[in-house]
Amino acid sequence: MEGRSHLGIGIALGVAIGAGFGVATDNLGVGIGVGVAIGVALGLAMDARKGRKDGSADAGAAGPADTDAD
Repeated sequence: MEGRSHLGIGIALGVAIGAGFGVATDNLGVGIGVGVAIGVALGLAMDARKGRKDGSADAGAAGPADTDAD
């Protein structure tokens, strides 16, 4: 998947897992909501990992060493 985002895959996996969790706990709405949140995090993590391997994305957010404290 060169040049594409993994966000959709992450959300799909998160919703599937969340729906299963929601059915098991008899609270489908919360399960899907939590699944979407987990899926977004998963998709962004996969994109960040892809960026590090390709060298095409930034290494991450600016940390304390990257800020200018004048």
